[in-house]
Amino acid sequence: MPTIIEKIFQMHTEDKVEAGNTIWLNIDLRTARDFAGAKVVKNLLKHYSSEYIEDATKTFFTFDCNAPANTIEYANNQQICREFARKNGIKVYDVGRGIGSHVVIEEGLAYPGITAVGTDSHFNILGSVGAFGQGMGDIDIAFVFKTGKTWFEVPETVKVNFIGTPSAPWSAKDLALLCVKELRRKVLGRAIEFYGEIVDELSLAGRITLASMVTEMGGIIGFIPPNREVINFYSKRSGKEIKPVYADDATYEKEIDIDVSNLEPLIALPPSPSNVKRVRDVHDIKVDSVFIGSCTNGRVEDMQAVAKILKGKKIAENITLKVVPATREVWREMMNGEIMKELFNAGAIISHSACAGCASGQIGMTGEGEVQVSTSNRNFKGKQGAGDTYLASPETAAASALTGYITGVDEI
Repeated sequence: MPTIIEKIFQMHTEDKVEAGNTIWLNIDLRTARDFAGAKVVKNLLKHYSSEYIEDATKTFFTFDCNAPANTIEYANNQQICREFARKNGIKVYDVGRGIGSHVVIEEGLAYPGITAVGTDSHFNILGSVGAFGQGMGDIDIAFVFKTGKTWFEVPETVKVNFIGTPSAPWSAKDLALLCVKELRRKVLGRAIEFYGEIVDELSLAGRITLASMVTEMGGIIGFIPPNREVINFYSKRSGKEIKPVYADDATYEKEIDIDVSNLEPLIALPPSPSNVKRVRDVHDIKVDSVFIGSCTNGRVEDMQAVAKILKGKKIAENITLKVVPATREVWREMMNGEIMKELFNAGAIISHSACAGCASGQIGMTGEGEVQVSTSNRNFKGKQGAGDTYLASPETAAASALTGYITGVDEI
């Protein structure tokens, strides 16, 4: 029986869908961000003579990497995208709207069962809602803009079963870090399907967190079968009848069991997301800055967790706490409640919605010798500056901002 990715692919091709086969795939949603959007436009103009867009209603630009532009080059690139979009009837989610992969979820553009591509290496985050999403290069995306299709090799699928129930406090980020530790090299080039009570109960925000680190696990995409919350979310936002795709009695390349009974706060030490340790084993490391946001932990649920920990307190002296909501919608929700006030009163710097810490220094970079705790998904050298970045949950990041050292929530 077919897996989730095989079922979705079969809905979007006339070719035979079988692991290892290369097929032509019809793409429902096509996007380019400001990072490579101008190159997409240049490739379209270079390789095609006219009618550059197969379907403008399925095509979008999202500005999130360097927004607003802090270099002339980026400003020029964004303007190239805007002008091309105006001429071809393409909608632009411009500066301040937020991270593209989150925007298409909020707008109901990406929903269970569709296919989507973008110039974002974490566009596979759409597996969080049961959709196929994939990041591609500018030449490939230009071809999709023009034709509405791309070729893709059908991957094998690995089924991951979460066993047990955690006894200690945990977050979706801790679960994601555990998966990076346990699955790296075991799922390389594979699609993943996640199952188990712990994942069934994840909120939409938690599902986004887990799916956003599948790239770091080595996988192509990680599917989390939609639950009632996800289905209701899209029923209200997409205006379409939602028909989730489930695997039923699928045949997998292999199954991997991960015991989550002992799951606890985890942290990834530089320079790799797979260098995962328990927070309590590294709590003596001095911290200079903290970043809360990114496509991994920029939802309002993440901000609520941080605000709860910081309420009525001040961050440690000489700590810089940078907070960036994933989207403008998250910003609005933060303003409507007490979240913004608690973060501001604690001493946080709160920026506009974008990728921020992961891209081009929107809220500053780390210097040599600087230690940063970040809720993002990558910590290799140079990604967020010259310093050392430790990947952790919003809860661990907030606790560390209060003490000035890597700290678990249970220690404050």
